[in-house]
Amino acid sequence: MQYSNPVIPGFHPDPSVCRVGEDFYLVTSSFEYFPGVPIFHSQDLVHWKQIGHCLTRQSQLDLEGCRSSMGIYAPTIRFHNGRFYMITTNVKMFRNFYVWAESPEGPWSEPIWPEWPSVDPSLFFDEDGRVYITGTGGFFGDEPKGIYQAEIDIASGKLVSERRLVWQGTGGKSAEGPHLYRVNGQYYLMIAEGGTEYGHMVTIARSALPYGPFESNPANPILSHRSTGSSIQATGHADLVQLEDGSWWAVFLGIRPVSVPFSGRHHHLGRETFLAPVTWSADGWPVIGDNGKIAEKMDVGTLPIALDETATPDVGDFNANQLGLEWNFLRNPRDEDWSLESRPGWLTLHGSEVTLNDTGSPAFVGRRQQHFKCSVATLLSFDPVHEGEEAGLTVFMNNRFHYEIALTRGGDGGRKVIFRRRIGSLWRVELEEAYEGNDIILGLDAEPAQYTFFFAAPNGERKSFGSGECSLLSTEVAGGFTGVYLGLYATGNGKRCEAPASFNWFQYKHNS
Repeated sequence: MQYSNPVIPGFHPDPSVCRVGEDFYLVTSSFEYFPGVPIFHSQDLVHWKQIGHCLTRQSQLDLEGCRSSMGIYAPTIRFHNGRFYMITTNVKMFRNFYVWAESPEGPWSEPIWPEWPSVDPSLFFDEDGRVYITGTGGFFGDEPKGIYQAEIDIASGKLVSERRLVWQGTGGKSAEGPHLYRVNGQYYLMIAEGGTEYGHMVTIARSALPYGPFESNPANPILSHRSTGSSIQATGHADLVQLEDGSWWAVFLGIRPVSVPFSGRHHHLGRETFLAPVTWSADGWPVIGDNGKIAEKMDVGTLPIALDETATPDVGDFNANQLGLEWNFLRNPRDEDWSLESRPGWLTLHGSEVTLNDTGSPAFVGRRQQHFKCSVATLLSFDPVHEGEEAGLTVFMNNRFHYEIALTRGGDGGRKVIFRRRIGSLWRVELEEAYEGNDIILGLDAEPAQYTFFFAAPNGERKSFGSGECSLLSTEVAGGFTGVYLGLYATGNGKRCEAPASFNWFQYKHNS
């Protein structure tokens, strides 16, 4: 029996995992999106269901004015003495913090802010009761770059030992993403190196003491797809977990680039979560996958494969009193910009002056694109009153790279459908057409290399209306660390909209 990689597709990078009895819990980075740090549950490491977010309040997650691909980096989740702990960095303010909860669904506590000048923090609860914080340092002054560690009082967040440089890796750039483990009396320090691009890799060292000196594994890296032709690239930033049967597994990030003729490989779905078995060599070193290589199809081995309960309906409505867990806002949402109550059964967005080109908080609700081939559609009801009032559907990578199909009011007072592309400093409404009604279906068909947009009157025939290359929204072109979102939005383009925009349903169908 085999399972398919990635186990969590779409923009879900920097996975961290812990086991509690027969249950597994996993978190990933969320950057400028709110709520922050999605948390997933599984009973087999293969099928993951989102059960909440760790950061659901502005007091936990300040993203005001946060630039794209800033915000929340590389969380770690651990369980100790009946509590879950999630530690991470808010790069907007360059501060580390952790929250805790007795239930993984939450509520999670207010942040505890240790004096820890680093990124990618991790916690390790040792058998003797000591707790260690480990992270990436070397950002200030003359401090050497590398992995730093200290003992911490987990109740207060205060350091109770000096902060020490414990390992600088094997020579690859950006030694980061550390996790400390204790296995058979030895301390293992596993990190990422090479940058989170095509040279990404996982390396490991060990010591008899938590502060080292650490001996580097002579077989490093233990995971990397650098300089290979694999369909999976940039594998790295791993976390280990041991099952009740004694076997070990690793979760880690990777990408699935699409080859574009004459312009190379591009990935637009973001960094995704992958899974591989871990074996141990005769001399006591972990080996991930097939000597550091993994595939899209992998043997389940001894995994206790459970019933897949992760499927969501193709068409979702807005009848509940809260948004589904798959939905996110860009930065901290304004209460006055959205509602599920002002028109029951609809998501209503009140467009503000903020546009998708800004680093503010637009009236935007989006979900990740998780499949190369998918079809998306929504029913919008909108009667724009003034010129520039606009609402529609966006394919959004960041504030400088996105496509829209929308309903708006033009300078002549008429209502029209527009298709627009924003690629860096290049911005253009490429198509526009008069439209008579207030209700309109907007949608797109995604293929690995292209988006094709369409619109239709309710119960009418759809009309193709523009296209855009996926590669122009890829990390290789747009930069950053996120992946494409499919979003519903409204804006007054510099002024607050008088007219609300209401969305009745959202369809996401995929076949790959």
